[in-house]
Amino acid sequence: MEADALAERPGKDGEAAPTNDERLALGREIRKLRKARGKPIAELANAIGRSVSFVSQLERGRAEASIGDLKGVANALGVPVGWFFMPDEIPGGELGRIVRAGSRRQLGTVNDGFLEELLSPDIGGAFETFLSTFSPGSTLERAEMRDTEEEGYVVQGTLNIWIGQHAFQVGVGDSFGIAREPFRWANRGNTDALVVWVIAPPTY
Repeated sequence: MEADALAERPGKDGEAAPTNDERLALGREIRKLRKARGKPIAELANAIGRSVSFVSQLERGRAEASIGDLKGVANALGVPVGWFFMPDEIPGGELGRIVRAGSRRQLGTVNDGFLEELLSPDIGGAFETFLSTFSPGSTLERAEMRDTEEEGYVVQGTLNIWIGQHAFQVGVGDSFGIAREPFRWANRGNTDALVVWVIAPPTY
């Protein structure tokens, strides 16, 4: 085992080292996300410049990741590093079952024009649900096509969406489905468009 991978080493700069429960929780999150991304453990290890043994120990909560390691993992798996930090106050019974409004994990930022907040209590299931916020003027110019079935329900604002060769405008109370077709979108309104978006199988 690598010397700096030992779980029992003290924290840096006088900070307390992560507890065993924290290491286990972090390891589970990394493993679930890696599997959801379809990445072999060797590919992740290579991406962050670590050994397969280290990543294996990390996923089992037996190694401590540095901030550099976590940034590398986050970059390799396509999420912000904050994805791996759960609020300390989540009761044990809620973990994996309940998502409080102030504890949603995020992808993107409103400043970027598009924000996804994970509504699903966990990842790695048969589907995942997001609250997607589309800022006024934001657009997905290049059509995406995913090997998924997706559905959206508009809870605020309006959204222009192109599915296959068809163009639509959807508003509050409208819903739509995308089944393995290219799609793109644009918010041409003056307010945020909020859409509850379900994807199966998961992409995160």
